[in-house]
Amino acid sequence: MTDFLTPAGWIQRPDLAALVAALGPGNARYVGGAVRDTLLGLPVADIDMATVLRPEEVIARCHAADIKTVPTGLAHGTVTAVLAGGPVEITTLRQDIATNGRHAEVAFGAGWREDAARRDFTINALYADPVTHEISDYFGGLDDLALRRVRFIGDAEARIREDHLRILRYFRFQARFGSYPAEEMSEHACAKCATMLMGLSRERIGGELMKLLALPDPGPTVTRMAELGVLGVILPEANAAPLPALIAAEAREGVPGDATRRLAALLPSDPVMVRQISSRLRFSTAQKKRLMSAAGCLGTPENARALAYRLGLEGATDRLLLTGGSLAPLAGWQPPQFPLKGGDIVARGVSAGPEVARILYAVEDRWVEEGFPDAARVQALLEQTLGS
Repeated sequence: MTDFLTPAGWIQRPDLAALVAALGPGNARYVGGAVRDTLLGLPVADIDMATVLRPEEVIARCHAADIKTVPTGLAHGTVTAVLAGGPVEITTLRQDIATNGRHAEVAFGAGWREDAARRDFTINALYADPVTHEISDYFGGLDDLALRRVRFIGDAEARIREDHLRILRYFRFQARFGSYPAEEMSEHACAKCATMLMGLSRERIGGELMKLLALPDPGPTVTRMAELGVLGVILPEANAAPLPALIAAEAREGVPGDATRRLAALLPSDPVMVRQISSRLRFSTAQKKRLMSAAGCLGTPENARALAYRLGLEGATDRLLLTGGSLAPLAGWQPPQFPLKGGDIVARGVSAGPEVARILYAVEDRWVEEGFPDAARVQALLEQTLGS
């Protein structure tokens, strides 16, 4: 793995050069995901910088250079510079003074190595000089990146006790960047400390779980979480076994992986229980409805177009992929509108009321069953229903 950052497109941004100049020579370095992902040849979504300057000095220097800033996290030393090419978070070098598993009290004025030591994984503690592009690696992150190894900095158990969410972050990074067998000490610490996750908010757990499930292939990692007892702590109702088949079905059908659908694969086919789980994890109403719809799967592929008419294309796609059905019947197809209204039935002499609804639903069911025939056939079905 190279000791210098390759000249990726984002590094050449003029607005970044202006920010670096405003902060001053040697005062700031790129850190974390942007460095890691550039080394791996991956797209860079977010850019973070670390700086020796205190937050108020960062704000003053940016103001002098006509760069807008937002004080997004002053208590933790973070200022966001609003640039034309996208925001950049700038955080003062710091070290932890006290932690309680959820929050940390920090002190500014640390050195680069001390700042790196408070980060979670070695591959996230890589710094790059914005001018020379030279990389500073204090804990073997470059070697770990080359080996596809996710490893805590220092004592894994101690790092987890500082922030319990690091257990789930470990598995997310393992799914994205790691290989198997995983680093043994990190896995052991996650398993040993798993019950600490119970002290975190359900929102944080749900959010981290959904980030994991959105990755290209979280199957092996979720299976490993189940084996280590971690999945059972955050989602006691989960069964990891169906997930690999769903991921394979998504790939086979050319459908992008979807975190909500993958979560449905882990949950029982019980809409009432799924509603309770969704509420517990503080999911949105839309997510809850979608998960409950997917929970109606009984393991047998259903008629694709009938499903799409009843549940919508998204709901049908979920059900078919979860049960091993084919999406081919839905290619280029849109659910039609039922060509019969209650008024049409009243016009045939049926008194308005429950009987009209009964007839309407009966004809609609036959229409769906027969594959959505034309209006003439609907009228014939109406005649049959009225005559029965």
